[in-house]
Amino acid sequence: MQANQTSFAERLNVLQDQAVAQTLTGIRHGIERETLRINPDGGLAQSPHQEALGSALTHEFITTDFSESLLEFITPPEVSVQKTIGQLNDVHKFAVSNMGDERLWPMSMPCFIEDQDAIPIANFGSSNVGKMKTLYRVGLKNRYGSMMQAISGVHFNFSLPDEFWQQWLQKTSIEKSDKKANKDTISAAYFSLIRNYRRFCWLIPYLYGASPAICGSFIKGKETDLPFKKLGSGTYYLPYATSLRMSDLGYTNSAQSGLNICYNQVDSYIASLKAAINQPSAAFQKYAGKQEGEYQQLNANVLQIENELYSPIRPKQPTQSLEKPSEALDKRGVSYVEVRALDVNPFSAIGIEENQFYFLDVFLLYCVTKPSPMMNANQYHETEVNLSAVVGHGRDPELMLLNEQQSVGLSNWALQMFSDMQEVALVLDNANNTTHYSVALELENQKILDPSLTPSAKILERLVSQQCDNGTFGLALAEDYKQQLIDSDYEFMNAEVLAEHAKLSIDKQRIIEQQDNISFDNFLSSYFAVTTTD
Repeated sequence: MQANQTSFAERLNVLQDQAVAQTLTGIRHGIERETLRINPDGGLAQSPHQEALGSALTHEFITTDFSESLLEFITPPEVSVQKTIGQLNDVHKFAVSNMGDERLWPMSMPCFIEDQDAIPIANFGSSNVGKMKTLYRVGLKNRYGSMMQAISGVHFNFSLPDEFWQQWLQKTSIEKSDKKANKDTISAAYFSLIRNYRRFCWLIPYLYGASPAICGSFIKGKETDLPFKKLGSGTYYLPYATSLRMSDLGYTNSAQSGLNICYNQVDSYIASLKAAINQPSAAFQKYAGKQEGEYQQLNANVLQIENELYSPIRPKQPTQSLEKPSEALDKRGVSYVEVRALDVNPFSAIGIEENQFYFLDVFLLYCVTKPSPMMNANQYHETEVNLSAVVGHGRDPELMLLNEQQSVGLSNWALQMFSDMQEVALVLDNANNTTHYSVALELENQKILDPSLTPSAKILERLVSQQCDNGTFGLALAEDYKQQLIDSDYEFMNAEVLAEHAKLSIDKQRIIEQQDNISFDNFLSSYFAVTTTD
């Protein structure tokens, strides 16, 4: 978009315009929080997904991710932060109330898993679509190992209202063709946000990274040249690490490093994604076809499906039945962005705190307001280098990052950004008649001035000072949070409402299974035939 050529000051003036600012009350969020079910001793629960929680295939709020033991709680898009937090608490309370003596693991990195074959792959029933979801996970296990898939995170979904885009595009666009808010111009504006997010996303693991340490079981049998220190009976840590979840040890895929996914425009993004889905992989060829009558993956390409692309942010459009994410983007454009760089917050029973919402709103709106030129491959690589540096040693006072090939200290760069973000926070405060946004920004700013205030530093200080294992720390939190959730009150969805959701989801799964009228082989063939020919 040509609008990127205007300055931050000019674009901030537009944001401050009354007609633009008043639309910001319509910002919506949704949360997806992943968490492992564990036994009282910390071991991974081997029980199937509880029937009382409904169908993992069709439930709106409670599903499973990679593993049968890996729950995912989802909230619908809402304007009110308090409502989203309340809904998230409700589904957590309902889950722990229907799990017997099991608990929810409160950290991103798994623990107490000695054998990755003990991680049960999620079962979505006997329908073709259910079998496909399970087979995708079998492919993930074969490709990357189950341990990596047992890592948990929090996804923060964020959207700006159409009224905002109508005002914003009209007032920031240089070319007349960019002035109307439609599918194409809104998508281009979201991609502008995404490029800036990639530039600045190193800040997220610095502020919210909460996995500086891992259990020895996680790296058992793995080769690593990371200079780990050991404490307790089997905890390994890096002194300045923020988020080992986001490191090469965690949720990354080296096979994807050469994909060159393009974040400049929605068309180039879709094209590069489709190319990856159709690019054969020599490494994954060994899992091709059937072994002992069973498929080992969906296909032998670099990506089985689009969801396999690991990225700290994704452009999203809700999909319809069997519609691929790229098809939804192509037809209806970008509807929201999914921020995927958040560790589970172990200092919250629901994995995220209220303050994070307000800060992320400021940060993402800053990414909209800041000029966002198109990125070339070298600039994209720079963002990857910075992210990698911060997840591994972000609290090192000597750490230098790259900003347009210039070396800059993390705190210097962050403080410059916070200065600009203060102006954005004020706009949000004024629009919402509150001080939440400025207060949130100041709390995060303190972490820049004093790294010991970051979650990663707080966790390490506790582990090292008490010579306490990561697992012991997590287990104590899990016990506390289970009781805290049980003792809390339902706010928006009570036990009866959630029980009815569970029942309806099971009925819905049964109908899907009854309606299948082709074999699984034919179902897979037809699903991927569309990918290769469109």
